[in-house]
Amino acid sequence: MMTITNEPGMTLCDWTVSGMDCASCATKVRGAVSRLPGVRDVEIGIMSERLRLTVDERLTDTDKIEKTVRALGYGIQTRAPGKKDFVIPGNAPESHHGHSHADHPAVAKTDHSGHGSPGHVHDDPADRGKAWYQTGKGRLVILTGLLLAAAWAMELIAPQIGSWAFVAACLIGVAPVARRAFVAARLGQIFTIEGLMTIAALGALFINAAEEAALVVFLFAVGEVLEGVAAGKARDGIRALANLVPKTALLEVDGVTREVAASSLTIGQTVLVRPGDRIPADGEISDGTSGIDESPVTGESIPRTRGPGENVFAGSINTEAVLRVTVTKAAEDNTISRIIRLVEEAEEARAPTERFIDRFSRWYMPAIVAVSALVIMIPPLMFGQSWDTWIYRGLALLLIGCPCALVISVPASIASSLSTGARRGMLMKGGAVIEAAAKVSHVAFDKTGTLTHGRPQVTDLVTLGTTTEAQLLEVAAGVESGSSHPLAVAILDRAKTAGVTPLPARDARALTGRGVEATVGDALAWVSSPRHASENDGLDGLGLRQATIFEDEGKTAVAVYRKGVPLGLIAMRDELRRDAAEAVRQLAEMGISSIMLTGDNPRTAAAIAEGLNIRFEAEMMPEDKLAAIRDMNAQGGVMMIGDGINDAPALKQASIGVAMGSGTDVALETADAAILRDRVTDIPAQIRLARATMANIRQNVSIALGLKAIFLVTTVLGITGLWIAILADTGATVLVTLNALRLLRYNPEQKR
Repeated sequence: MMTITNEPGMTLCDWTVSGMDCASCATKVRGAVSRLPGVRDVEIGIMSERLRLTVDERLTDTDKIEKTVRALGYGIQTRAPGKKDFVIPGNAPESHHGHSHADHPAVAKTDHSGHGSPGHVHDDPADRGKAWYQTGKGRLVILTGLLLAAAWAMELIAPQIGSWAFVAACLIGVAPVARRAFVAARLGQIFTIEGLMTIAALGALFINAAEEAALVVFLFAVGEVLEGVAAGKARDGIRALANLVPKTALLEVDGVTREVAASSLTIGQTVLVRPGDRIPADGEISDGTSGIDESPVTGESIPRTRGPGENVFAGSINTEAVLRVTVTKAAEDNTISRIIRLVEEAEEARAPTERFIDRFSRWYMPAIVAVSALVIMIPPLMFGQSWDTWIYRGLALLLIGCPCALVISVPASIASSLSTGARRGMLMKGGAVIEAAAKVSHVAFDKTGTLTHGRPQVTDLVTLGTTTEAQLLEVAAGVESGSSHPLAVAILDRAKTAGVTPLPARDARALTGRGVEATVGDALAWVSSPRHASENDGLDGLGLRQATIFEDEGKTAVAVYRKGVPLGLIAMRDELRRDAAEAVRQLAEMGISSIMLTGDNPRTAAAIAEGLNIRFEAEMMPEDKLAAIRDMNAQGGVMMIGDGINDAPALKQASIGVAMGSGTDVALETADAAILRDRVTDIPAQIRLARATMANIRQNVSIALGLKAIFLVTTVLGITGLWIAILADTGATVLVTLNALRLLRYNPEQKR
């Protein structure tokens, strides 16, 4: 996707780069394209296989960038431009070409669509869907393995030429690796694992360690296959999301249905969804009532009955009856597509820990090369030691020093965590959010729509003076007509049920934190809080006492009045969510304090808080919530839970703002995180997932640095050699990735 930016001549480009199996790959690509004139803001996602940058096409055209990436041995294709072509890694169109990370860079292979799966190497696009031994890297493993076995056999049969067989095995096996190293060096990437591998193998031949050199080449090839398998597994979670949406849909036009591609559906079209079918697009039910299994999208296991006028998600399963659904969102904007985009973008929002490790690795690699050079030179030159011995140890040190495992330790864990959360309807926008969530010590809840269902119902009508209930509802519904606020919806629903038609209204205006005013009929009318009404002669002492009684019962009361004329009171109650008390209890067990921040009156807030055993602050204006969050931030990390609109300032002020709501645009795109299932217990679950992720990252960093520290010492002491060195490097990368993959099976809903 290419977009012209605000700066003249600058273009924002977006590609899918295939074959990036580890952090070394991303470093090579980033370094090579960053050196091109006019290229800046280079962003790479290893797990999402994404390359995004800004380029001045007057200095470097996009073809040059693509050629540079292909020269490194990777496939590259323009990422989908959004409309009608939303593509995730593994589902690319078949119209571009890519290159195997293990094959000759000059040989292009057609990019086929396919899905990765455990045991498949995520490498050349043409290799997707194949068994490991059918892939480019797999063939290299087989070739080097056969050459090594042949050399050993030759040594047994004809020892005089056996050593030459190992030399041949080493040279043939290292040739494709050396070719990639040479291209990378020519593009300015000197310190790559391929370069170190080539130096080590040729150096071993130089000191007559041909047998070990051939073994190292074979183990390196095996390691690359294992890295590819591990990286493919890490990406499977995102691919599984894409597979939730069916590829075809039954489009109904004038009573006639025909099968069409789901991606071709447009807003306003009607699709037929049979029992057992997945819903092909986000939409609104126009005909039929059925149970909808939303577990594929939100993780909610119990089907919900949906009928005409209610919204459904793409990927949900129709369980009972035939439905007709009117499409409300195009394929690239449906809930699944937006979740995938958010997870991909979240991967690029790197955690502070990840940024630190990335900076650390930039000087770590040259430092290792310098130490290796000193190990090779100092003992022979200063102490008369054997050159062969210390060249061997220096080469082994080079192989151990590669920082792949260290650099991949954070993004692998973050990607697995994001995927696990997305499958359960818990979205966090990147590593920085996950890291902040793990440090949360306070959680602030909005009341309406968060701790409660957000669907209050009118419980009492109290008229004042000569006003009748019908007149009270006429005016109140007129003031609230057109509003989507939960209290307004409750009043309008009551008027509809009572058969009352709202009076015509105009010039409606919200009074922030107080109520609504509008011209109803020929005069102004208000629906506001009792306190605001009493201050404006809209409620007398008797009405104020009645409002207090309602509030003591946990109800929300609003006063309806015209200028100087009280008309009556309307009392409503919004029931608590069934899991709200359990969520607060779980947070307390985790050592996290909870508070409810609400604009409601103190009595209603107290009644709600008592049932939850939670602290509260009432009658809070948006600026009051903002100040409260700011004060809590000074005492530790704060997570604010709200609806994503009314609480926007507080959500932004908090360390993490979490929006409740089943897949709304606001919930997905405004806050730092979102809870799609409207379960309050998903809040402690989200924090548990963040804490488990950070623990996993710490384990990975310990594995990466610990193994290297051990083998650096043993190599210098001569205890371990070249083949152990390559196992230490590749083994650490595979161990770190596999440890990160454990998060894919982690269930944050289980209390630990």
